[in-house]
Amino acid sequence: MARYTGPKTKIARKFGQAIFGDDKAFEKRNYPPGQHGNNRRRGKKSEYAIQLMEKQKAKYTYGILEKQFRNMFKRATAAQGITGEVLLQLCESRLDNVVYRMGIAPTRSGARQLVSHRHITVNGEKVNIPSYQLKAGDVVGVREKSKSLETIQNSLSNSSNVFEWITWNNGSMEGTYVSVPARIQIPEQINEQFIVELYSK
Repeated sequence: MARYTGPKTKIARKFGQAIFGDDKAFEKRNYPPGQHGNNRRRGKKSEYAIQLMEKQKAKYTYGILEKQFRNMFKRATAAQGITGEVLLQLCESRLDNVVYRMGIAPTRSGARQLVSHRHITVNGEKVNIPSYQLKAGDVVGVREKSKSLETIQNSLSNSSNVFEWITWNNGSMEGTYVSVPARIQIPEQINEQFIVELYSK
């Protein structure tokens, strides 16, 4: 499936957040791109523009294309609970995101590549579908032959993230997706209600 491969700093500047992770270029110029990017008197955005920006931010953050994101919204609408929260929970339950959260990869795009190249297992079975939806209790691990990969070793040694809804064991290189995260446990600065309002029009 196609993925955004353009300049990430430009996208981060558009949203005013380093949505792809640490970015030194963004820190230097954390204002919108373009000729008038640093102009403090930029025009006020319409309600639709704000809602659209929030949806785009969520899509870029999790690396999901429009059709897939819209399908996830339909699933969230049909599920019990608050639609916006369920949507973010579905995003967080993706295999590529959990691999990233566990520290196996330094970025979500890196995690997606590890999954696609069959370096990751779920409950002992190789899974190469980044959008695979995990269920509470699923065990995610690094394939035996891939445990010595330098990229994985480096990522794990530099990872300091701790999330209540996942566990990780460096010795066995396995972790458990303990439970679906509550909204308060999801650190992304996304206003999911704007996305709900956009799709509900």
